Amino acid sequence: MKANINTQRNSKFILLGLAISTLFISCGKSKDDADASGTFEATEVIVSAEASGKILSFDVEEGERLTANQQVGTIDSTQLYLRKQQILSSKKSLQSRRPDVKKQIAAIEQQIITAKTERKRVENLLKANAANKKQLDDVNAQIALLEKQLDAQKTALETTNQGITEDSEGVSLQVAQIDDQLHKCKIVSPIAGTVLLKYAEMGEVAAPGKALFKIADTNNMILRAYITADQLTKIKVGQKVIISTDFGKDDSKQFDGTVAWIANKAEFTPKTIQTRDERANLVYSVKINVKNDGYLKIGMYGDLKLIVGSR
Repeated sequence: MKANINTQRNSKFILLGLAISTLFISCGKSKDDADASGTFEATEVIVSAEASGKILSFDVEEGERLTANQQVGTIDSTQLYLRKQQILSSKKSLQSRRPDVKKQIAAIEQQIITAKTERKRVENLLKANAANKKQLDDVNAQIALLEKQLDAQKTALETTNQGITEDSEGVSLQVAQIDDQLHKCKIVSPIAGTVLLKYAEMGEVAAPGKALFKIADTNNMILRAYITADQLTKIKVGQKVIISTDFGKDDSKQFDGTVAWIANKAEFTPKTIQTRDERANLVYSVKINVKNDGYLKIGMYGDLKLIVGSR
């Protein structure tokens, strides 16, 4: 009886030992299957203020999803608006000083018409021997003088109008500058992504360059991994790869990835590698584009597996 019990115990220990050995072997094997390992990154943008003033509204929360060009707040623009109205008023006043060329030269043109009519009358009298040559010369001299006065007045008026036009263009540029500054009073998300950090609150005073919030494109993640020189012949830009990452003790998930960039210069293995011998190796950095389904997070570890035959 005792012999049977001992035999059963020995059998259980043997089976337990085999199970543990199989577990270690499978774990070791899955780790060896990975061609490289790395961490996930995302394109991060720190959005800063472009104008000075009090933050009147700032509707942003950490973890919130924003779309590209979405307005999330405003900076006080009262002074800019008043300056714009002042410039527009000065432009209107400037335009009111523009002379009316047709009205200004109408009197001289009428004098020329009258003088030419008189010349025709004198010419008819001269043909009838009722006038002398001097009368005709006087009328021609008067017409020539009036025409020169007309040309001089036209030139002066055109010069005045040209100066007003140039001044008006300068004022229009000032208005465009104010409009650009008013546009910069809007707080806008430059990309679509998730808000990671919020640096300011409504009611604070902003200044150009002051960080307001950080946003990252978490829909498109980047796995930065490191490969050895021997692996360079097995990978190229545009190649499809398989990315796997662990979610807890026994849960893992695979993603499709595409090689986006390979460093053209070797570097020492980053210090995040635990052993000193491994850190002394020369490796090449690679970036893998991975479409995120919502499970991947910045800083998570991932394993890279090259697809055989993808080259």
